[in-house]
Amino acid sequence: MSLPPGFLDEIRNRVPISRVIGKKVTWDLRKSNQARGDWWAPCPFHQEKSASFHCDDQKGFYYCFGCHAKGDAIGFLRDHDGMEFIESVKLLAAEAGLSMPEPDPRARERTDRRAQLLEVTEAACRWFRLQLQTGAAAEARDYLQRRGLDQPALDRFEIGFAPDQRTALTAALRDKGFDDARIVDAGMAARPDGGGAPYDRFRGRIVFPIRDGQGRCIGFGGRAMDPNARAKYLNSPETALFDKGRNLYHMGPARAAVSKGQRLVVAEGYMDVIALARAGFEGAVAPLGTAVTEDQLRLMWRISPEPIIALDGDAAGQRAAQRLIDLALPLTGPGQALRFAFLPQGQDPDDLIRAAGPGAMGAVLDQARPLIDLLWSRETAGQVFDSPERRAALDQRLAEAVARIPDEPTRRHYAEEIRRKQWDLFGAARRAQRPGRAAGQGPARRQGASMAPRAPISAIAPPMPEQGEDLLEGAALLICALRPAAMIPVESRLERLLPRDPDRAALLHDLLTRADSPAGRRGLETLRRDAHLGLTPTVIEQKADDAASLILADLLDRLEVARATHQELRRAETEMQGEADEGLTWRMSQIARSRHLTERRELDGVKDAGEDGDALSAQLSDWLSGQIWRKPPRR
Repeated sequence: MSLPPGFLDEIRNRVPISRVIGKKVTWDLRKSNQARGDWWAPCPFHQEKSASFHCDDQKGFYYCFGCHAKGDAIGFLRDHDGMEFIESVKLLAAEAGLSMPEPDPRARERTDRRAQLLEVTEAACRWFRLQLQTGAAAEARDYLQRRGLDQPALDRFEIGFAPDQRTALTAALRDKGFDDARIVDAGMAARPDGGGAPYDRFRGRIVFPIRDGQGRCIGFGGRAMDPNARAKYLNSPETALFDKGRNLYHMGPARAAVSKGQRLVVAEGYMDVIALARAGFEGAVAPLGTAVTEDQLRLMWRISPEPIIALDGDAAGQRAAQRLIDLALPLTGPGQALRFAFLPQGQDPDDLIRAAGPGAMGAVLDQARPLIDLLWSRETAGQVFDSPERRAALDQRLAEAVARIPDEPTRRHYAEEIRRKQWDLFGAARRAQRPGRAAGQGPARRQGASMAPRAPISAIAPPMPEQGEDLLEGAALLICALRPAAMIPVESRLERLLPRDPDRAALLHDLLTRADSPAGRRGLETLRRDAHLGLTPTVIEQKADDAASLILADLLDRLEVARATHQELRRAETEMQGEADEGLTWRMSQIARSRHLTERRELDGVKDAGEDGDALSAQLSDWLSGQIWRKPPRR
């Protein structure tokens, strides 16, 4: 609606901005000067303990010197509380004792229509919840119980059920006085293409209400109970209330949790959000059945300056990360960053929390990586930079990506970080080629070996079986760091380990040369925090040096078999594009045999560790090497 000239200024003059913001923050009275209308507080937009958030009553503006959030009272209500512009004006007008100007007839009609549609969706929400208690919902209740949802959880998230009947909801809404046109416009029913009576959109589904930032039910998401359904998940259609690209599931509660210091975690689906929130990660949200949109990114940044994107560690998760890189780069800047956390292969947040508890999920979030790391991994993963042309092509790709960042200081810092990563990658090769390496300065290069810089196959989330290789390598390095004496019998094998991760490589160099470097310390700290390594510290701390040596040797055996098998498998897959011959058939049989031997070793544990080959060692062996060939079952 249009507002008369001077109306907003009159609101600002009557309502000091500190009165609006003071309801959301605690002023630092030692730093503030109340008489001058100069106020300071910890910023409500990001987590901090110091008072860097400044509010000036005379100018009517706020500014945070930490996250650079800024605006007036209307902007604060929009950014912090998620209000629409006209809603924030109405609230401030009421605070100022002013009457809102009469809207034009069309605007009033749109507002009235939205209110009418909200009545329909709220009535549908209550009806769905009642249906979950009926006999027709027995299978749905069993499914929810298997997923660990008790009655308090069902009530908290207002989960309901749509019976598998063509017009049950439509009839119930008609009984409440809603006409067919309003039911259809609210997205609760659809009309057949050939004409006729409307039919229910949600049938035979568990139903999740979707509420906006003000807590209003604007739509629904439904999970099919029939495994053969055409769509496992179905969302409300686009309506005057619901735009799936401009909303987030669980947005209101997440915003409240983030304002109290929690992290904003962006998961992939409804059940992931529910599992995260119940495990204590209440700042969880999810996009609504689509890839993250630009509007959703901006909405996330209005809640938190640095959301954590929690993605499954599979190929789909990697593809989602790649899409987000291109979407976020033109928008990133101070107060608008992203971090990425990848879960273990084949697991989503619900799987991980149920299998290993909230601590494992917290560890994954603690290891979330910035956008720059994913950009670097995308442009370098699995490549060999052995010519000026290849390095120049890398420079060009990175320069084009960084050039898309609109904020000049952010662009400059990206360029500096990329130069540092290039030095780490290319400098390692130059240092390895220096003649006359002194004894004790790390593993010697094999005669004739190529020292061309090679990036890791994937530094984002390695696919199977490389995920298992990564776990085995990490466990071996962690054992060496925890029990240095265990390295002695296998030192020559450790020299051939050649970790792809620079920090792990630095840690191995430090262990072999008894040195201490920042990169090595960083690599060790990363391994200690890695939830995927599971039982390693617990087992090793209970072992004598000779038992630890045997476990370490066992892990190295498995790692060497896995790497050799994977390398041969790649070669065989390449040759399969032509005609199979006896040599190819023989190599495939050897791959199968190696895999069989590895699986047998999983079953046998580490019995050759003598009297120390006990259950704990077997647990460690199964936890780590089992990751190579098995994926956790999905429910």
